[in-house]
Amino acid sequence: MQIAQNLLSIKSTLPEQVTLVAVSKTKPVSDLMQAYDAGQRIFGENKIQEMAEKWEAMPKDIQWQMIGHVQTNKVKFMAPFVNLIHGVDSLKLLQEIDKQAKKNDRIIECLLQMHIAEEETKFGLDEEELNEILSPENLPEMKNIRIVGLMGMATFTDNQSQIKKEFLHLKSIFDKLQKMNTSNCKLETLSMGMSGDYKLAIDCGSTMIRIGSSIFGGRS
Repeated sequence: MQIAQNLLSIKSTLPEQVTLVAVSKTKPVSDLMQAYDAGQRIFGENKIQEMAEKWEAMPKDIQWQMIGHVQTNKVKFMAPFVNLIHGVDSLKLLQEIDKQAKKNDRIIECLLQMHIAEEETKFGLDEEELNEILSPENLPEMKNIRIVGLMGMATFTDNQSQIKKEFLHLKSIFDKLQKMNTSNCKLETLSMGMSGDYKLAIDCGSTMIRIGSSIFGGRS
């Protein structure tokens, strides 16, 4: 029952306004069910096929969140059930999500992924691309998505001041966009922080953290 203990111990330290996403990628359904039985209802996966298989197998009151990089040609496989897509990093991807959501008669919530890290390998939008997505030409056209916040991943480093600087940069972009309130865009969620840096992320204003190894143990 280690998974349940890990989960409850993390949850007991979280402020009320912070949502915990249990990152369950590569873990078997039996592990996820231990977390489920301990009360967890939000799970994050980074591969669409694996998420779809788990969705089929598990209780239907679970919210499934896609936290990995999304290829546009795979969106259709999760459109019937996904609750939130974290890594929206292009206008093209957002338009595809809108199209597939419409086919399924759904509205899919999305987070726009900002590139805040120093590593080139990380995905995400710069501020110019962000403004393009949120422009009056593009945003109103998409009726089947709802942009509910921003997401970012800090540089993979032990340098806490570097990580803090990146988190605060994302928070400042988030704050600037708070006044946006249209039928398909109202920013309420700031998703930043994982097992190694979630406490710092919360101090910097995160409202959603993505935790895997501290709940489920290292990846096999």
